[in-house]
Amino acid sequence: MSNVEALPAPPLRVLLTVEEAADRLRIGRTTLYGLIGAGQIVSVRIGRLRRLRPVDVEAYAVGLSPITTAPEEA
Repeated sequence: MSNVEALPAPPLRVLLTVEEAADRLRIGRTTLYGLIGAGQIVSVRIGRLRRLRPVDVEAYAVGLSPITTAPEEA
């Protein structure tokens, strides 16, 4: 048996910065600010800071339509 102790899990983030949310979505900060401004993704203001809930980032991603290609014509 090993005497190695398990490391504690990192704390879950309750709110994400715009940069963290953009990283999760693999988009740029400016693009995310545009989505926020258009009301397509929910964010909150805390003083001068803007934050996003991980569940809202996930809901936006789940709601995206998959890319479909038109069938090729013969």
